Amino acid sequence: MRSIPLTLRGRTFTWGERTYVMGILNVTPDSFSGDGLLAEGDPVAAAVARALAMAEEGADILDIGGESTRPGHAPVDVEAEIARVIPVIAAVRAALPGMPIGVDTTKRAVAEAALGAGADLLNDVRATDPAAELAELAAERDVPLILMHGRRAEPFTDVVDDVIADLVRARDAALDAGCRPQHLIVDPGIGFGKTADESLALLRDLARFHELGHPVLLGASRKSVIGHALGGLPPEERLEGTLVTTALAVMDAVDLVRVHDVRANLRAARMADAIVRAGEPRDGMGG
Repeated sequence: MRSIPLTLRGRTFTWGERTYVMGILNVTPDSFSGDGLLAEGDPVAAAVARALAMAEEGADILDIGGESTRPGHAPVDVEAEIARVIPVIAAVRAALPGMPIGVDTTKRAVAEAALGAGADLLNDVRATDPAAELAELAAERDVPLILMHGRRAEPFTDVVDDVIADLVRARDAALDAGCRPQHLIVDPGIGFGKTADESLALLRDLARFHELGHPVLLGASRKSVIGHALGGLPPEERLEGTLVTTALAVMDAVDLVRVHDVRANLRAARMADAIVRAGEPRDGMGG
């Protein structure tokens, strides 16, 4: 049984119909993937230009973040993260009034400001941390919440079973906080506190995450597991590996893929959809 469809900005996400594409906008100086927009002279203008390009390429949703999550990243305080991300969300919202926008943050104050600036959903990369603080806000504002599996202190016994169990606890906590079930999306957190072999095990068993009863998001784009599998390739050379993870995600009925390269991943997803799901490829091929 598939999850109830989600409507954002007039766009309906009918889970199970196809795999949707979320484009990544990193408003950071130190993104692992080399796409941090703070390196640009005018990061807001650069973000709007990239958002417009992703929309033209067929992105279904955009995810905007102001703090790198790569290993060893420099922590960002609330004020600095707000200063980075809120002008970008506001500018992208003005340029793309019908585009659903997510904010990638772990801080309630940043999330509140982002919703005020035009964001539609919250993406919590620390949702499985007992100190996670976004579920209550998502419930109060009645907005969708992505529950991503973050780092853990203890080793895994069985990585797939353990990640599912952690996500069940995060899901139950979000429901207890008042989130609507149809507003929750789960993400196994490829690369977050996991070795390359552990991430490969998760990628091998993505279908199991449907056991949670919520839409499943995969964020494998340019991740270190791809570099590892391909002999140490740097992030800028991991597109082909990313496309394989997208195609295999479609095979496992993953609902969303979060990617840096929208056009190529959208084409890979549509081709895989045409093979494994009934019907012809949908519109929105992005050229």
